[in-house]
Amino acid sequence: MLAVDADPVQTQTVRSFSGAAANRRQHQRVKVAVLGRYMLADRREYPCQTVDMSPGGVSLTCAVVGEVGERVVLYLEYIGRIEGTVARHTAGGFAVRLAATARKRDKLASQLTWLANRDILGLPEGRSHERVVPEKPMVTLKLEGGREVAARLLDISLSGVAIVCAVKPAMGSVVTVGSTPGRLVRYFDGGFGVQFMLPLSPDRFHAGMTL
Repeated sequence: MLAVDADPVQTQTVRSFSGAAANRRQHQRVKVAVLGRYMLADRREYPCQTVDMSPGGVSLTCAVVGEVGERVVLYLEYIGRIEGTVARHTAGGFAVRLAATARKRDKLASQLTWLANRDILGLPEGRSHERVVPEKPMVTLKLEGGREVAARLLDISLSGVAIVCAVKPAMGSVVTVGSTPGRLVRYFDGGFGVQFMLPLSPDRFHAGMTL
């Protein structure tokens, strides 16, 4: 669990998952948007993004919903592999009731605390995905409003891309890299980083890929 100075706001946030009883933590949800993939009973994988999550359940935004009670295996960025069953359908996807041991729930609580406090405490965002340097770095970048500009890709991961471009879009703006939609999430010296709306499929991830 994180150790921080006793700032009142930070302490309240960091302790959001640190209650003594595991069953209490299961009902404490935090809004986290992390990319991932899930596998339903048909053993096909689909992309997703989390809406909120607790050690006992997670709500997903996705295109393909499972049947209530159907087994789901999830692979989430920063979290790893978890599984459970479809609890209910939502407007943009479905919610999963997680099947986890007490030890796994404690680990999830720590991971969620880190994710919830990442911005407040200035923690490094980290990169859990391998990055490759594209063989064909030039790409068309479509900005909000429909304007298209030429850009160069520095590297690509399953969840995002680093870009050099003469234009500097606003932080948080939605852009389309080639044909892959994403959102600008950070600036760095000479360029910016874009997080994809949905993660790339691992079977198409290689240096010669086209976004």
